Amino acid sequence: MRIDTIVNATVWSGGTWTADQDVHLVDGRVDAVAPAGTRHRGAEVLDAAGGHLVPGMVNTHTHLYQAGLRGIGEGMPLLTWLRTVGEETVALTPERAYAAAAAAATEALRSGTTTLVEHMWPHRSTEVHTAVLRALHDTGIRAVLCRGVADRADVTRKWGFDPRLVQPLDEIFAHTDELAAEAAAPGGGRVSMGLAVPNPRSLTPAGMREVRAYADARELPVSLHLLETATDDLMCREHAGTGAVDYLERAGFLWDRLLAVHCVELDATGRATLARHGVGVSYNPLSNMRLGSGVAPVPAMREAGLRVGLGVDGAASNDTQDILEAMRMGAYLQRAVHKRSDLLGFEEMMSIAVDGANEVLGLEPRPAGVVPGIQADLVLHRFDRDYACLPVHDPGATLLTCAGSRTVDTVMVAGEALVSGGQSLRLTDAFLTRELLRTR
Repeated sequence: MRIDTIVNATVWSGGTWTADQDVHLVDGRVDAVAPAGTRHRGAEVLDAAGGHLVPGMVNTHTHLYQAGLRGIGEGMPLLTWLRTVGEETVALTPERAYAAAAAAATEALRSGTTTLVEHMWPHRSTEVHTAVLRALHDTGIRAVLCRGVADRADVTRKWGFDPRLVQPLDEIFAHTDELAAEAAAPGGGRVSMGLAVPNPRSLTPAGMREVRAYADARELPVSLHLLETATDDLMCREHAGTGAVDYLERAGFLWDRLLAVHCVELDATGRATLARHGVGVSYNPLSNMRLGSGVAPVPAMREAGLRVGLGVDGAASNDTQDILEAMRMGAYLQRAVHKRSDLLGFEEMMSIAVDGANEVLGLEPRPAGVVPGIQADLVLHRFDRDYACLPVHDPGATLLTCAGSRTVDTVMVAGEALVSGGQSLRLTDAFLTRELLRTR
């Protein structure tokens, strides 16, 4: 269902909440925000009376197939956990990939995510990738699908990647081109392509140069796990004689279309280096907590000039795809570490969650408010869907501290309602349940 006008909403726009507003949509964009009843309404009207309208959020990091691996490896340290997940990756079938990706993307939508960045692990099966792309198309979510790439094989995964999943780079590049053509086909959906590097240890310096050249030629973003723990630095110093950030810089693998994921162990020198090259960062507080990795220095990153977006990470290291939970815990975690209750309030966290790393990812820049010209990727919250959010003294504070998927009423991408009444309009709960149980 494509919406023409959202009427009677309380809208977050220009840094303030304004009641009794009509939001007019044209060709998948916000055309105007005006006082209720002052302009002609379109044919398809959404009555938002009593609701609060905000921009959709961007999940800058997930692994969709892990929706089939919830709870796996609980209590394991990161490297042990990675080997456990790696075995499941090798065994991944197209059927399981589709079911998990469809479920994860739908769950993301139901929490107010309208764009996600899928960091695929390298995999030799073209059918697995096609299944994930089809799942994204079927849900209607906007996405950057980053195809996995690695060229250094190592069964231990300490200085390289699982040999069973490593492919020649030219094959990966050719397949990425095929996926890009499929994603761009008429009626193909809202998916763009990128590349995903497991970590600095999985690419040789020559491989890094090839990956960057390919990405630059096609203006693609590259997602890279970096310094989630101290392992990247330890292994790079052991095998290359330098730390991870310096190793990447020497290979020319730091630039303004690189998204560095996690960066828990990123020190002041590293922050300055990444900022100098225009690198973006994906902050994944819940998975870092779950795996005991630590706390990313987000305030220091932002002070250094780094563009920081919010990530939920895969369901095997977070267990949900709820970006509102990630936003809340992302703020609280920093407050606990720095012993300051005024860190990362609603406005700051909305900015991080809506537009923190968009430019790096090739996504349209968006203010953290509903204003004319932006893509009509919008979320309507109804706090009265959950009495635990009432009464509402400050809508921003309620969104940050109380709201969740239970308060999300309507989610639109490009003006199309994909969630209504908290339920997916594309893929039903019964269908997703059946597919997950059938393919487990």
